[in-house]
Amino acid sequence: MESRIATALRLKYHPVALLWADEAPEQARQFQEGKRGCVMYLLAHAAKGGSAVLDWAHIGCGGGAVGLGFGNQFEDFPGGVDCYYYYLSIGNDRWVHGRVIAKEIKEFGLSDFYEDFTRGEACKKTPDLAQRFVDNLPMMELSKNCVVLKPLEQVDMASETPVSVTFLAKPDQLAALVTLASYGRAGAENITMPAAAACHALGIYTYREAQSPRPRAVVGLSDLTARKYLRKVIDPDCFSFSAPWSLFLEMEDNVADSFLERAVWRALTSEGNSGSR
Repeated sequence: MESRIATALRLKYHPVALLWADEAPEQARQFQEGKRGCVMYLLAHAAKGGSAVLDWAHIGCGGGAVGLGFGNQFEDFPGGVDCYYYYLSIGNDRWVHGRVIAKEIKEFGLSDFYEDFTRGEACKKTPDLAQRFVDNLPMMELSKNCVVLKPLEQVDMASETPVSVTFLAKPDQLAALVTLASYGRAGAENITMPAAAACHALGIYTYREAQSPRPRAVVGLSDLTARKYLRKVIDPDCFSFSAPWSLFLEMEDNVADSFLERAVWRALTSEGNSGSR
């Protein structure tokens, strides 16, 4: 399926369809079993024209697995979920059990992870706030075996229905997507931007919106760690914009005769702020 939105926005990267599937597509990129990897690399791979897949045996990292709907993988974090709360906040060198686990991690030679584990990522002020954050995540377990990410144009509409479509957008393009999501609706709160991991915005937060009678789009990549990783593979000024499938179709239908065909948008695109593939 070709996207009218992508054409109007002159996107550099392909819109990425997220699908739930029973089987992994052939030749789709995936993590090696037992090896760590960031889900957002798979998103970038799909945005550049490839296909990628995660399943229960190839989840990359616990946070990414939570984000894509593979249950509460935080329970398998080194030292248990309490260590995760300290990791997300003040660091595990602040309590006895955390220091014991930190010593084991250091002995394994995981120096990069060791620093974050001991000092903490400081994304939450206290472990208690980190626990509340985790407790309020819309976690779920997929009814299918796999999550597939691939360019929207590669989706077979006769046999596949995406859960959502994600755009990687620069600031002007993001502004246009936000405007388009509200173009055919009353009110202004048709978009949400949770303070969440980038994979959570891509996955479970968008999944939750997809179940709503009035689904909103989810803006992501406010995650600083993901931004640090992704700047190696995509333009550093991009954000993600994930639209549940029904909202995406609504937005597609609203491109014609909208602001995307008016002078302000033409002026913005003529300034070279958008990059085509």
